[in-house]
Formats: sequence, structure tokens, C-alpha cells
Amino acid sequence: MKEINWQAFEQVELRTGTIIEVHAFPEARQAAWKLLIDFGGTIGTRKSSAQITDLYSKKDLLGKQIIAVINFPPKQIGPFMSECLVTGFSRQDGSVVLAVPDKTITNGLKIS
Repeated sequence: MKEINWQAFEQVELRTGTIIEVHAFPEARQAAWKLLIDFGGTIGTRKSSAQITDLYSKKDLLGKQIIAVINFPPKQIGPFMSECLVTGFSRQDGSVVLAVPDKTITNGLKIS
């Protein structure tokens, strides 16, 4: 494991957001959802592709608060431009468990 200093960690914009749209992503090489996430008035909405179909249905995701990195450069994923990285934990079977706040909080808050 590589150590980083506090200053490096502070540069990562981990923010809370609420998933407001979920769409199928049949063009993806691995099963994924296309998400639209609301990060609040200052940041606005961002799109993301997330390989979380093993554990989460469209119904499970709509209205769910998540934690995402919002300051990576946009990444082209097939025909889709991803604007943030939804965070989660990979299990041994390859499925991903989302990293989420355990209580409802304001969208756009930064992890501190």
C-alpha cells in the first residue's frame, strides 16, 4: 500500500449525491447502469457508468444517496461520457457493494 499525505487526500473531491435517473447500458462490455446523479446546486448533476448490476436493480438505485469522486477528468466508456466515479467495494465474486452514507445528508457535501 502506498502512503499519501493529508494534502494529497484533500485534493480528492469525494461528494455525496442522489441517483435521479437509471438507464440500461447495453453497449457496455460488462453489465452496467448509466446513472444521473444530483450533487446539489453548486455542483449540479453528473453522469456515471457503474458496474453494479449484480446487486442493484433500477428500483434499488433510484433515490439512493452515494459517494462519488467528482474531480477526475471525464472518461469515455463506449458511447457514454462518464463524469464522476461512483465508489464501492469489490467482493470476492466480483460484485460491487456501493459506498453510501448511513444517514440522509445534503447532496454535494465533501468527505472530511
